[in-house]
Amino acid sequence: MAAPWMVREDARLRERRGHERLRAEGGGPDHRLVFTDRVIATLVILRFQLPHAVLAVFYGVDRSTVTRAVHEIRPLPAARGFAVPGETGLRLHTMADVFAHAAAKGVELRHRGTEVRVRRPKADRPGRRAFGTGKVRQNTKRATVISDEAGRTRWAGVIRPGRMHDQGATRRRTQRAVARRGGRLMSAV
Repeated sequence: MAAPWMVREDARLRERRGHERLRAEGGGPDHRLVFTDRVIATLVILRFQLPHAVLAVFYGVDRSTVTRAVHEIRPLPAARGFAVPGETGLRLHTMADVFAHAAAKGVELRHRGTEVRVRRPKADRPGRRAFGTGKVRQNTKRATVISDEAGRTRWAGVIRPGRMHDQGATRRRTQRAVARRGGRLMSAV
């Protein structure tokens, strides 16, 4: 997983700079978390939904370092898809795949919206106010996680601005997928 991450990260940085590197490779600030620690932190957060601040204390870094690591690493396992427990070789890539599998196997699904604190978007960014949330009074994003009745993660995604309610963040997309696939969806309490 390290090689695809390095390629994607170099491309992202090149696009952000608008040109090739001016310094030699290795110049600039070091990552406080090595690649392996970034992957482990991301998997722990996806599986156990621990706050980023808890892992920051564990690794001895700032919360924003863990948040950045999760933001950078999260697309890698998501691109591989989510493995289905007990079925080797089957991976669920989209929400439609999850509902199709649930309908075929009679699995009851639960969805949960988790809130992740983010830095306040730049002043000139459209929709800046959408990231503010009334409940926490912070700037946040919401991620949707769908699990089965045993609590095993089947899919994670649908990142929305924090101002949107948990139910509203997933309702439109999940209702369309449920209607298309004939599955059942139960909200987590």
